[in-house]
Amino acid sequence: MRYWGILGAKLVGATLLLYGLWVLMAATYTPPAHLIVFNHPPFMHDLWWTGMMLLFNLAIQGLLFVIIWDQRYRCRTCGRRLRMPVQTGRYAQMLLYGRPKLEYICTYGHGTLKVPELHSFGGKEPINWKQNEDMWQELYSFDKQEKK
Repeated sequence: MRYWGILGAKLVGATLLLYGLWVLMAATYTPPAHLIVFNHPPFMHDLWWTGMMLLFNLAIQGLLFVIIWDQRYRCRTCGRRLRMPVQTGRYAQMLLYGRPKLEYICTYGHGTLKVPELHSFGGKEPINWKQNEDMWQELYSFDKQEKK
């Protein structure tokens, strides 16, 4: 639940930031006289306003891309950034190790994210999130076996 809360907070923050930018742009823009006389909308009739809209659209898309890219590399349970990338697999020894992948792990042991290093010709290979079992129980069971 925390994972989706972080995504929602980032989207709300970006919306507020972009709305503030929109209000600032609308307040500083003064339309030329020919737009007022002929009652034309400024988009596609005024180069400055059209250019500002292009840059505003690029800002929206760039911010959305960064938010989604950051969210991909977060733990699905606790929402923290995934750490410790480990490269696995080799093309030279495909039968033994498989295709190259980067594996990220949550520092609290909640799960592992496997990201393919290269995408195949058949399409984009999915990113695999594997939730780990309770690793602390496994470690405690080893400790209990040693004490017996």
